[in-house]
Amino acid sequence: MLVLFETAAGYAIFKVLDEKKLREVDNLWREFETAEKANKLVKLKHFEKFQDTTEALAAATALVEGKLGKSLKKVLKKIAAKEAHEQLAVADAKLGGVIKDKLNLSCIHNATVGELMRGIRTQVNGLISGLPPREISAMSLGLAHSLSRYKLKFSPDKVDTMIVQAISLLDDLDKELNNYIMRCREWYGWHFPELGKTVTDNLAYCKCVRKLGDRTNTATTDLSDILPEEIENAVKVAAEISMGTEVSEEDIEHIIHLCDQVVQISEYRAQLYDYLKNRMMAIAPNLTVMVGELVGARLIAHAGSLLNLAKHPASTVQILGAEKALFRALKTRRDTPKYGLIYHASLVGQTTPKNKGKISRMLAAKSALAIRYDALGEDTNAEMGVENRAKLEIRIRHLEEKGMRRISGTGKARAQFDKYQHKSEVKTYDPSGDSTLPSASKKRKFEEVDNEGEQKEVKSKKKARLSEPAMTEPVEEAEPPPKKKKKKEKKQELDVKQEEEEPSTSFLTEEIPEKKKKKKKKVKSE
Repeated sequence: MLVLFETAAGYAIFKVLDEKKLREVDNLWREFETAEKANKLVKLKHFEKFQDTTEALAAATALVEGKLGKSLKKVLKKIAAKEAHEQLAVADAKLGGVIKDKLNLSCIHNATVGELMRGIRTQVNGLISGLPPREISAMSLGLAHSLSRYKLKFSPDKVDTMIVQAISLLDDLDKELNNYIMRCREWYGWHFPELGKTVTDNLAYCKCVRKLGDRTNTATTDLSDILPEEIENAVKVAAEISMGTEVSEEDIEHIIHLCDQVVQISEYRAQLYDYLKNRMMAIAPNLTVMVGELVGARLIAHAGSLLNLAKHPASTVQILGAEKALFRALKTRRDTPKYGLIYHASLVGQTTPKNKGKISRMLAAKSALAIRYDALGEDTNAEMGVENRAKLEIRIRHLEEKGMRRISGTGKARAQFDKYQHKSEVKTYDPSGDSTLPSASKKRKFEEVDNEGEQKEVKSKKKARLSEPAMTEPVEEAEPPPKKKKKKEKKQELDVKQEEEEPSTSFLTEEIPEKKKKKKKKVKSE
């Protein structure tokens, strides 16, 4: 049996001399108590030394990832050519599978192999000749540092940890500045309240307070280097008629000290912003071009690192920072948010509210590509970000023009901007409203009858009476006596008779007295 043992100095191949002793796993440690006992059990067959730390790092990285490195493959080919029938004991089962597939060597990995490896490691200085302990320890330390840097992806040019800390400090400074300025305005406002209304800029306000001190010094103090001439004159006028209370010199000293702190923090914030801007252009230039320095830095800080952000899909980048709203919407089954931190990007801000969702989705898709290019690409130029930003600006213009076409009324034609013409709103006088008398007799409206059949009967009677010739009195007497009718029917009959009395034709004029008599008789009979 052969044993593959990896060290910081190189690869070692040992041959097991007595395989019967491997059966007792629990007592195997006794065979490695001393170097003499270890030499009786295993013997060094071949040792492949690394040339430098770079080769050692490449070999160690391949072993960590379970791959077959070039130097190991070279050693195993020599062994396979001489002793192909021997089994090879390996510390990693995954590596054994790779060796078996590529070199057709039978590999073994079990508890006995693990105990054997532990024993060889304890007596490695005595088993491998030609390597002093000091050299082995130096190689181990150098390889450990190199491997740690590789695992952490350490690069002085791409340290996104600095961006995470810088943007967090910038946000903290903004909060502290707001608190300090609010306290300064409220404190000095008791002494000179008019200054706060006249000077709106916070930094200029603190500089004025620091230079003025007591408000009685306003007339003799020159504020031209801080304020414009108009505002300076207004401050001097307000100081003469101020309603503020008197304060002691000790109070003024503390207020001035607070103003000094505000000015210093403001100056440091400006320096920190410049530093953050330069770091973002060095680490993520394409992302910076797409969304800006502050939004890009907040995205990196929210994800933890640029590499973690590159692993997120575009849909996650779009709503990054709105997790609370997202889960609340999913819980209540409402609409999910359309944007998170990306909402503060300039491209989303310059669009109309209707198109913000579309633009944020497209911006997130392009930003995801830019992030991956920045994190995993070797180039440090921002050409990709500039091209994608130009495409998005064209898309925004198309969406806005589309909305203008819809407003104009037609789907294809563009909006036409005609010359403005003022239309007079002068109204002419309508004399028809002077007369209060009705132009025509308005008939009284009655409620509709429920049964439509009765209305038809009334109309048919009206037509029959108009068409028949003049009727005589004996015919009238032969008719049966009329029955009692309801009030609604009586009113309708009266209305019909009034219409019949109107002089429409010449032959009806002769029958007017007879019809009047009929009316009287019917009323009497009822």
